[in-house]
Amino acid sequence: MKSLWQKFFRALANPRNGIILLLVVVVLMAVGTFILQRPTSDPATIERAYSSSTLRVLDTLQLTDIYHAWYFVALLGLVCVSIVFASLDRWPKAWRYYARPYRRTEPHFRAALLHKALIPVKNAGTALEAAERAFRKAGIPVEREMAAEEVSLYSERHRIAEFAVYVVHASLLLILLGYGLGHLRGYSGFMMLPKGESSNRMTIQTGRGRTFRLLPFSIRCDDAKQENYTVREMISGEESSANKLDERILNRETEMPKQYWSELTVLEDGREVTHKRISVNHPLTYRGVRFYQSSMGASGKLDTVHLLAITGGNAESAKDVLLSPGQTVALDGGYKLALLRFVPDYYVLDHEVFTKSEEPDNPAFQLSLTGPDGKETKMWLLPSLLNMTSEDTPIKFQAAVRTTEQGAAIDMKMVPFTGLEVSYIPGQTALWGGLLLMVLGLIIVFFMAHTRYWAVVVKDQKLGPAVWVGGTTNRNRARFEQDFAELVELIKAELAGGAGKKPAETKKLVKA
Repeated sequence: MKSLWQKFFRALANPRNGIILLLVVVVLMAVGTFILQRPTSDPATIERAYSSSTLRVLDTLQLTDIYHAWYFVALLGLVCVSIVFASLDRWPKAWRYYARPYRRTEPHFRAALLHKALIPVKNAGTALEAAERAFRKAGIPVEREMAAEEVSLYSERHRIAEFAVYVVHASLLLILLGYGLGHLRGYSGFMMLPKGESSNRMTIQTGRGRTFRLLPFSIRCDDAKQENYTVREMISGEESSANKLDERILNRETEMPKQYWSELTVLEDGREVTHKRISVNHPLTYRGVRFYQSSMGASGKLDTVHLLAITGGNAESAKDVLLSPGQTVALDGGYKLALLRFVPDYYVLDHEVFTKSEEPDNPAFQLSLTGPDGKETKMWLLPSLLNMTSEDTPIKFQAAVRTTEQGAAIDMKMVPFTGLEVSYIPGQTALWGGLLLMVLGLIIVFFMAHTRYWAVVVKDQKLGPAVWVGGTTNRNRARFEQDFAELVELIKAELAGGAGKKPAETKKLVKA
């Protein structure tokens, strides 16, 4: 079992295998981009895009819902395990570099170092001081290290760069965690709310069709409105001057929508928690659930209707009456008018009025007129058949007509509804944290390198007293070789300047 565990650990800790797993995940994500996915695409659209046999194969392989497929989730888990194992495998070495920096050089270390140079000197007592001046001129911070009778120089930059790979690994884990949480626990759907109503029920489109989900709180639509452009906003000033349009025409609204907005209130445990006016790109967020303004429209419920009350058959004496369902309006002479029933699209059968559809294309209104003596008369107003009540009453009623771009229409307003796109993505915090960590890790990788320099006076068998200079870096070796060569030249110049002679010949153990 120990041997199997070690093989499993080594296999997943190998960066090459981790990269292969990550590439497979990327390929599957690309496949999910090209193939229509069931949770987000309309089932009819998918059936039109693929033949029945092809769709059967895609469904069997879960390629139409690949982000929830078991093998995709398993691959994401293996990638995460590979990242963790690779980090654990390299952690001891990285921590040793960070916690116990090698500040002094031993003969075996100097012999094995890749970048090094040996500069002979005449005066060993002042050689280290000259090397220290060269370090400072090169902009390299340097410290003196003392042990027994030996004094050496040590410089180090960006030790934190040893942890760059762990920052990148942590960012990948957070991104994958956020992605997994969003797809496994997150959801998105749609909610339609008429004005004045509240609900906690949303519709979700899944691979098996539509389903419903109950939110832990309710949303109430206090108001919903579509603002349209005016004639003034649709035409230029030159056109209005040329056509001599007056202010009433210029201020008239067109049918071109300008903005949608909704007044929403969150209800929880019977009390109002928060309130916000939302519009496109300005959602309401509560407990991680976002409500976006998606659409707007008119429901099949009547809000108000504009009627004309005619007394004594004199049309010129008609008075305006604005009526809503369930509302009673007082009229002259002690009469009271109420709207008992509204049928958006009616038909008559056996002297009864029935509803054909919920579209307000052919409306009918049942009215109740109560006289001063308390006698109630019920009547129907059928504008498409006869735009006048036929009952023998002192006051008759007809529907007011307004002119629109499509022609004449009954002057009534339907209760507006707001279409809300509802989404809950629990992994967004982890996802954004991972992206920020990724940026930080890449900054460290591309702009920071852990560089170390040493300088010490040694006795060489051939050259005698000499300054040994060495250095190393964990990345960007080409640039480091150039910097190391410049540092060696600076030390030679300082040594020559201090002795009043030309720079001594340097014995380069490895060409830097």
